[in-house]
This record gives sequence, structure tokens and C-alpha cells, in this order.
Amino acid sequence: MTSIQNFPAADLARRTGDVLDAASRAPVAITRHRKPRFVLMSLERYEALTGGADQQAHTLDDMPAELKAMMIAALERDLANNGEQDG
Repeated sequence: MTSIQNFPAADLARRTGDVLDAASRAPVAITRHRKPRFVLMSLERYEALTGGADQQAHTLDDMPAELKAMMIAALERDLANNGEQDG
């Protein structure tokens, strides 16, 4: 992993311009008690990382029932299509 520039959380108030300038060039870590806690980056970089999508992560236990049903249906379709291709 590349090295990331660190700023103490207090610098967000004291050196806002410096922190924002650094974050416009590359992601920066915001530290609390000398440990990285947050990452600040440009919106363009964030959108490139996320693809501009609203992403969610769930375990099967906490997944909403509607989403679980959609996922199972999609997996069953995919398995059926692969079976047709193999046969």
C-alpha cells in the first residue's frame, strides 16, 4: 500500500486549507490519538472508487428479505444459464 499523508483531527480546524489541499491531490488520513481513523479525499476519487453507486454490504443473517429473495433468484437464473451452456 502506498504511504498516505496523516493529519491530526485538530488540523481540520487549524489548518483546513492545508488538509483540503493535500486531499485534493491524494487521499489523506485523519488521525485521532495518533491512529488513522478517517480518510479524506476528493469527490472525483471517491466516485472513481465506488463507481458512483450506492453500495451496501450484508451478511445473510442481516440481509433484508426482499434483497435476499432477489439475490437467490439471480443466482438460480445464473446457475440455470450455466447448466444450459455446459449441456
